Amino acid sequence: MKEFIFFFSISIIAFSSCASTLIEHRRVVNERNCFSWVFSDYDLWRNQMEKKFKKKSELEITVNRKLAWFDSNFGKEKYEQFKRDLDCSTFDYEVDSILVKGYVIKPKQAKKDLPVLVYNRGGNGNYGRVVFGSMMQNLFPIANEGFIIIGSQYRGTLTQSDTLDEFGGKDIEDVAALFDFIPSIKGADFNRVGMYGASRGGMQTHLVAKQVNNLKAIATIAGSTDLTKGLTYRPAMEKVYKKRIPNYQTNKQIELDKRSVLKWVDKLSSDIPILLLHGTNDKRVSVKHSKDFANALAKHNVPHKLILYANDNHGLVKNKAAANKEIVRWFKQHL
Repeated sequence: MKEFIFFFSISIIAFSSCASTLIEHRRVVNERNCFSWVFSDYDLWRNQMEKKFKKKSELEITVNRKLAWFDSNFGKEKYEQFKRDLDCSTFDYEVDSILVKGYVIKPKQAKKDLPVLVYNRGGNGNYGRVVFGSMMQNLFPIANEGFIIIGSQYRGTLTQSDTLDEFGGKDIEDVAALFDFIPSIKGADFNRVGMYGASRGGMQTHLVAKQVNNLKAIATIAGSTDLTKGLTYRPAMEKVYKKRIPNYQTNKQIELDKRSVLKWVDKLSSDIPILLLHGTNDKRVSVKHSKDFANALAKHNVPHKLILYANDNHGLVKNKAAANKEIVRWFKQHL
């Protein structure tokens, strides 16, 4: 959907420097309020989108179609509710002497400490980065149900650095570092932490889970579980692997297996239940990834739940609200 891709090209890096301190940690710097710049007011945001749509097309019918899409996905009432009920900020933090960008979202009114969800985005580089629109669709609805959400953009994203994320390599440390910040978030319950990810973020989730000790539950959306087999479904992904995975040309199988949870499913903890969500018409990450993984989890007695959405795509566009509800239900049950 062209307008979907175009909309999400608006980057969080452009937020103003309006302070919004949600994390009191020495490694966290440059915190900025998400609800600033053009996102400080709904009409301002919509007007900005209209201007951008008009730059792309002089046809009024095309602009109106894109605005109709925007209105159906990002209504003013929903925006005002989230702005009223949620705090949100972006921030910078250092890992391996590299500046990485992150974000944190939390309900404003909470009578007790809240469980925390670490979210792992999909994509690679700037493609798939978490921007305001994706927060509105994917993260705000879940945070609004009583969760604090923290996530990383991964190294090399939204920066001028030549550093690349390694698609499950050293960028895993960018996510693991977030666990150090959780105790510094006021109102966060460090004893109730879950993690979930979408697409490539599903792979990240399982890799990070190997390094942390206080994880209680996991969820993945269209996650890749076997990168080698995945190349038979989508050969074009090898371009990404060649560019981002170190030593790929000389150690292809070793590097792919490192990133494929199906290759070490026997090492997974039976104490961490796993929710799998996948659309049956996913053209990016085949539904076979989740089906095969669910079979392996059953074989090794790892508690799990597999939910397939008939004829839905990689982003679960037809079932977004239902998928969000499943995620909320899963983590409320296990955290």
